[in-house]
Amino acid sequence: MKVIQGLYYSKEHEWVRVDGDKAYVGITDHAQHALGDIVFVELPEVDTEVKKEEVLGVVESVKAASDMFTPISGTVLEVNENLDDSPELLNQEPYENYVAVLSMSDKSELDELMNSEEYIQFCENN
Repeated sequence: MKVIQGLYYSKEHEWVRVDGDKAYVGITDHAQHALGDIVFVELPEVDTEVKKEEVLGVVESVKAASDMFTPISGTVLEVNENLDDSPELLNQEPYENYVAVLSMSDKSELDELMNSEEYIQFCENN
């Protein structure tokens, strides 16, 4: 299982990379392994406001469809349109391919997420 230092992680296996007031959100390597071959990604609408732990999108694989929950609150600024034609990018490079970019409305929510070491321990114990 690949984990990247410097990212924030949720218990639902999403990652967050912070760049100023922007938060790039995607699924972890653990999540893409559990899902199997990803065949479709339902992206959120740009300008949609989302609250922490609300559904941000849906990731479908040959095994199942799984809701993707936003680890932080904010407004969707951008989505990764490459996933429309190539959803398998989430399998190939889950940390290089974000699902959405949010404008964070409450940076303190980051404190409730795990760092890389905590996430590894969480995955090993669950």
